[in-house]
Amino acid sequence: MMMNRLSVIVCGAALAVSSTAAFGASDKAKLVERMQDAQAVITQIMATPDRGIPSNILAGATCVTVIPSYKKAAFLVGAQYGQGVATCRTPMGWSAPVFVQLAGGSFGFQIGGQATDLIIVAMNEQGMQDMLKNKFKIGADAAASAGPVGRNAQAGTDWKMNAELLTYSRSKGLFAGIDLDGSVLSQNGDDTRVVYGDAIPFDTILKGNKATPEEARPFVRTVAKYFVEAKAENK
Repeated sequence: MMMNRLSVIVCGAALAVSSTAAFGASDKAKLVERMQDAQAVITQIMATPDRGIPSNILAGATCVTVIPSYKKAAFLVGAQYGQGVATCRTPMGWSAPVFVQLAGGSFGFQIGGQATDLIIVAMNEQGMQDMLKNKFKIGADAAASAGPVGRNAQAGTDWKMNAELLTYSRSKGLFAGIDLDGSVLSQNGDDTRVVYGDAIPFDTILKGNKATPEEARPFVRTVAKYFVEAKAENK
């Protein structure tokens, strides 16, 4: 009787361990897919430079966040939520990515549900410091502006002087600056733990103090390719 009961406990524990491992593997697979989607967003936007991020902005960027398929729902008003990845420029190159989440209210113009790719670019040291925070509110904790578009676009606004962050969206092939004021960007600790094995602080990773995991290298290399090339062009 005791042996049977012990066998049941051992089998149950083994099943729990295998289920947890499978769940972790599934989570990691989703995160790898998210990084691949973020890489694709950057690649596709930069494939059409005349409608992409201006090279002078790429050259001066200190951090970049990509949120593929940001979800919007409801009629005129509603909630928005998205998951993405961020990387920052360091003396050793672009950092390993952190996993982020962006949540906010309605932009006020959407009708029906749709998904939008978002890019947030930090433009100076203050913008970088905001990005290094575990959580901040765009427009309140960090000054933001809808980013200009086009290979050599010169913004007609004062973003060069005041904007810490430039924000962009892409939906149905149209790439343009967007107002994300009121949205909250924060670290996703659970996703960080899945990839890095621990809930490593936001700034530790973005300052370049953590090696880039193999599965994250394609995303980081893609960001580096376009942002480093732009920096060389604008010297």
